Amino acid sequence: MQIRDLPYPDPGDPDVRSGPRFLIWLGRNQIRGQLKAMSWGLLHQCALAGLPLGAGFAVQAVVDRSGGRLALAGGLIAVLGALIAVGDTMLHRTAVTNWITAAARIQQLLARKTAELGSALTRRVAAGEVVAVSTGDVEKIGWFVEALSRFVAAAAALVIICVGLVLYLPALGVLVALALPVLALGVLPLLPRATRRADFQREKAGKATELASDTVAGLRVLRGIGGEELFLGRYRQASQEVRKAAVRSARMWSLISAIQVLLPGVLLIALVTYGAALARDGKIDVGQLVTVYSAATLLLFPLRHFEEIAMAYSFSRPSAQRAIRVLSLSRVARPSTLDTAPAGDLYDPVTGLMAPEGLFTAVVCGDPDEAGRLADRLGGHAQPEVAKDGAVEGGTADHGVPSVLLGGVPLDELELDAARTAVLVQDKDPVLLSGTLCELLDVPSSGRVSADEALSAAQCEDVLSALAHASADSDGDPMNTRITERGRSLSGGQRQRLALARSLVTDPEALVLDEPTSAVDSHTEARVAAGIKALRKDRTTVAFASSPLLLDLADRVALVHRGTVVAVGTHRELLLGEPRYRAVVTRETDDEVPARPGGDEEVHAIDTHEEIEERA
Repeated sequence: MQIRDLPYPDPGDPDVRSGPRFLIWLGRNQIRGQLKAMSWGLLHQCALAGLPLGAGFAVQAVVDRSGGRLALAGGLIAVLGALIAVGDTMLHRTAVTNWITAAARIQQLLARKTAELGSALTRRVAAGEVVAVSTGDVEKIGWFVEALSRFVAAAAALVIICVGLVLYLPALGVLVALALPVLALGVLPLLPRATRRADFQREKAGKATELASDTVAGLRVLRGIGGEELFLGRYRQASQEVRKAAVRSARMWSLISAIQVLLPGVLLIALVTYGAALARDGKIDVGQLVTVYSAATLLLFPLRHFEEIAMAYSFSRPSAQRAIRVLSLSRVARPSTLDTAPAGDLYDPVTGLMAPEGLFTAVVCGDPDEAGRLADRLGGHAQPEVAKDGAVEGGTADHGVPSVLLGGVPLDELELDAARTAVLVQDKDPVLLSGTLCELLDVPSSGRVSADEALSAAQCEDVLSALAHASADSDGDPMNTRITERGRSLSGGQRQRLALARSLVTDPEALVLDEPTSAVDSHTEARVAAGIKALRKDRTTVAFASSPLLLDLADRVALVHRGTVVAVGTHRELLLGEPRYRAVVTRETDDEVPARPGGDEEVHAIDTHEEIEERA
C-alpha cells in the first residue's frame, strides 16, 4: 500500500484482548505489504548469498588458470550485484511503507477513540500516558512491523542457504547448519530481563513527561507563588531517574549485542580451522573453502534480523499493551435505536437530578469531584462502577449505572453524534486549541446562535479588544487574531469566557456547564450569568456552581449531597430553609452554622447580582 492511500476510510475494529493479539491484528491487516516485503527480501538475501558462489568460482578459476570460467564468474557476480541493489531498495521501500501504514492506522484508532470519549479520556488515563502512547509507543509498534518485514525474508533465506551449503559441501555445511540455531536463539534467555528494564525506563519517562506537562500548564501559577524552583527540582530528579533507567537498559542490550558478535566469531574461527585442515588434506578445494567461508560470513547479516526482531518485539509488546488500554476504553452504550436528538427534561436516575426543559437549573455540590462525575454522567460519559469483587455496582452487569434520560430517552441508546448534539458538557478547565478566534468558534452548531451573540453573552468585549491589539497581521480584526496553544497568552478568565462562547455557539438541546464563572470577578460573573440565561431562554441549561450571583439567577436550584438530590427550590428558599445548602454557598464552617440566626439576616449576608450591578 502506498503512502498516498492514507488515511484509511475505516481503520477497522482492533483486537484489544491483549498486546500480542493487537500486533497480530495489525499484521493481518497488512498481509499484502508483508508478502511484498518478503518477496523483495528473499530476492535480496538470495542474491547476496549467491556472491560467495561467484567468488568461489572466480578463485578456483584463477587456481586452474581458466579465463573462460573467470569471465563467467565475473558476469555472475555482476548480475547478483544488480539483483542485490534492486532487492535492497525495494525491501527498504516496502518495509518502511509497512511501518508508516501501521503507525497511521494506530494514530487513526487513537484519534477515533479520543473523539468518542472526549474529555472523559484524560480522566481515565493520565494525559502524559496518552501522549506517550500516541508518540513513542506508536513508533515502537511501527518498528516491529518493519522489523517483521525484514525478519521473514531473512529467516527464509537462512533456511535456503543452509540447505544449499549442506548439499554443496556436507563436511562444512552441516557445521554451519547446526550452529545457526544456537546463534539465532542464544540471546533469548536475556530478553525478559532486557524487556523489564526497558519497561521500567518507559514508565519513568512517562511520569517525567506528565510532570513536565503539568509544570508547563501551571507555570503562571507557579511563578505567582514562587514554586518554580520546587517543581524544576522535581523534574530534574525525575529526569535523572529516567537517565539511570536508560543506562541500565542500555547495558543489557549492549550485552545482547556483544553476544551476537561473539557467537558468530566463534563459528567463523571454528569453520576456518576445520576447513583449512580439510583443504590441506585435499578433501576439499580452496574454492569450496572460500565459498563456504564467504557464505557463513554473509549469514551474519540475516542473523542480525533475529536480534532486531527480538528487540522490536520486546519493546512493541508492552507498547501494544499500553495502546490497547486506551483503545479498549468505551462509552457505555447499548445498541442504538435512535439517530436523532430528542428534546425534553434532562433526568439523572442515579442522583434524582431533574433539569426541566427550557429552564436554567443550577446544581450545588459540596464535593467538587462529585460535581465533575455528575457532569460527566449528564453528558453520557459515565462508566460502570466496579466493586472490589468485580461486580458492577449501580446497575446491571451489562450496562453499568443507569443512563441519563433526555425527554425520556436514554442517552446510551442514541448514536454518538446525536448524543453529542443533544447534550454538551463544558468542563471546569476547558481547552482552547491554537488558531484564530474565527476557527475556535467554527464548531458544529444548530445555527440559531451567531458568534457575535455568543461572545456578547459571555462578556468577551475586553477579550476582543485585547486580541485586536495583539497582532498586526489581523488588520485589527480580533476574529483573525491567532490564539496560542491552550490559550496560554490569555488570562484564566479570558480563556473561560471564550470557551463559554464556543459552547453557546454550539447551542445544544441541553448545555451542562461546570463552574462556568469560577475564574472571573463578581461584576463580570453577574453579567455572564445574565447573558447565559438570556441567550439560553427556552433551552435547557444546567450549571454546577456555588456562587450566589449565578444561583440567584437560576430558575431552580438543586442541592446534591452524598450523591443524591436532597433539596430543590430557588436560591433564596434554600438559603433560608436548608442548612446544608447555606453551609456550601456561604462557606460557613460547622461551628458557625448553629451560631448564626435564621431569617432574613442570612439573605442580606449575601449580595445578589442586582445589588452588585447597582454598586457597579
